Amino acid sequence: MNQTRRQVMQIGAGAAALGVAATAGLMPNIALAADAPGWNAPLFEAKSFADVAKIWGGTPTESTDVTIIGPDIAENGAVVPVGLKSNAAGTTALGIVIEKNPTSLAALFNMTDASVPNVATRVKMAQTSNVYAVAKVGDKLLFSKKEIKVTLGGCGG
Repeated sequence: MNQTRRQVMQIGAGAAALGVAATAGLMPNIALAADAPGWNAPLFEAKSFADVAKIWGGTPTESTDVTIIGPDIAENGAVVPVGLKSNAAGTTALGIVIEKNPTSLAALFNMTDASVPNVATRVKMAQTSNVYAVAKVGDKLLFSKKEIKVTLGGCGG
C-alpha cells in the first residue's frame, strides 16, 4: 500500500472535517447511555447506598451469594479494579456502589437468562470507602461490601 502525499492529505482533511462536524453537533449521536433501554438517570444521581436501594427498588440484604473482588489498597484512585459475582439464581442486574463517591452508583450491568453474573471493570474512587457489590434478584437486593483504601485520589482528589 503505497500512498502518495496527496492521498494522505485528503484522508487527513476528511478526518479533520468529520471531527469538526462531530464537535459542532452536526452528526447524530449514535450511542448515548441516556437513550439506552432501561436507563435510569435518578439511579446514577443517587448520593448514597440507601438512595440507590430506594430508587432501584428492593430491600438490601447482606449475602454470601454476592462476592466482591478488589485490592485492599489502591495506589491510584483513578483506576481501581473491581470484580463482582452473584451465585444467586435469577440475578437480573449487578451494580457497583461506592459509598464516598460524588455519585454512589459507579456501574450497572443488566443480565439476561443467558448471562453469567460475573463482571469486572475499573472504577474511579475519590477516597477510601466501602465498595458494595449489589445483585438484583427479584424484588431483593443482595450485597456484599469491602473497604478499599485509596492512597492517591481519583475523583478530583
